[in-house]
Amino acid sequence: MIDAIESKLATKRRHRMAREPKATGAVEIPISTPTPKIDPKPAKPSSKSNLVLGMLQRTGGATIAQLVAATGWLPHTTRAALTGLKKKGHEIASEKAEGEDRVYRVVAG
Repeated sequence: MIDAIESKLATKRRHRMAREPKATGAVEIPISTPTPKIDPKPAKPSSKSNLVLGMLQRTGGATIAQLVAATGWLPHTTRAALTGLKKKGHEIASEKAEGEDRVYRVVAG
């Protein structure tokens, strides 16, 4: 029976610590790692809000139909975006000629 216990103890693996203790007097040499190349940050893709603002800044302005086609938004979402631009401080004028769609444009100021 004692032989069985001794054989189990002999076959058990020794528990390891997370880090082995350093031997006294040992000097650790740091390993140099190559510096990573830093790529320039890619340009931020233009947002749909910037697209809408650009279309409104054209001399002819833009209609809701044109803005919907450019952004893929629904008309009520596009009108909400116009309201958001107004809240950001842009002055937006709208004009409607007889028999034509309403044209929105940013008033230069």
